[in-house]
Amino acid sequence: MMSLWIRKLLAETFGTFVLVFAGTGAIIINDQSDGAVSHIGIALTFGLVVLSMIYSLGDLSGCHLNPAVTLGFFAARRFEGKLVLPYIVSQCVGATLASLTLHWMFPTNINLGATIPAGNGLQSFVLELILTLILMFVILSVSSGSKETGILAGVAIGSVIALEAMFAGPISGASMNPARSSGPAIVSGRLEHLWIYLIAPSIGSLIGVLACLVIHGPECCSPKPTHD
Repeated sequence: MMSLWIRKLLAETFGTFVLVFAGTGAIIINDQSDGAVSHIGIALTFGLVVLSMIYSLGDLSGCHLNPAVTLGFFAARRFEGKLVLPYIVSQCVGATLASLTLHWMFPTNINLGATIPAGNGLQSFVLELILTLILMFVILSVSSGSKETGILAGVAIGSVIALEAMFAGPISGASMNPARSSGPAIVSGRLEHLWIYLIAPSIGSLIGVLACLVIHGPECCSPKPTHD
């Protein structure tokens, strides 16, 4: 029988695959169909796919699907250090597999939904940092331990992702997720701005942990009773 830890890593791989396949797939199909999906449709796709994955995988792996979130949970002392790197690798593998699949399906699409700043790099860097700060603050506020589970968590996290994608997507892409950005960037070869989407969300996540500690108190950043 497959061990629990292997199933957790497979869940993170699969969940991140679904996130990137649906989310960047919506961007690609919007390009291919002359805007039939629309910007609002893309934002809702990202929010809804995260919400559905939380309900499907939250009890198993915590449904992080995002290296910045895994790093944030670790910084908040809600996640084991030995699993940080395996989780991040699993997430990046899932994202890359999704982008490879989309490249096979839509070989003429150049960017594959890669996150590319519409303005200058600093503007997108600051946006991504603040967006991830907000996201991590919400996740820590509604989750139990390192698990994003329950009706409240799914709705709150999916909603904040959709909200941030709606207003910030046209400028920075509203990635908030190094894996979501790395998959399309690697497969499409659009690596010139990838550093923004690796560094800014990671810093934003850590500041989000600090904000949660200041506002909610020490209980925000301490291990909680879970079935992890």
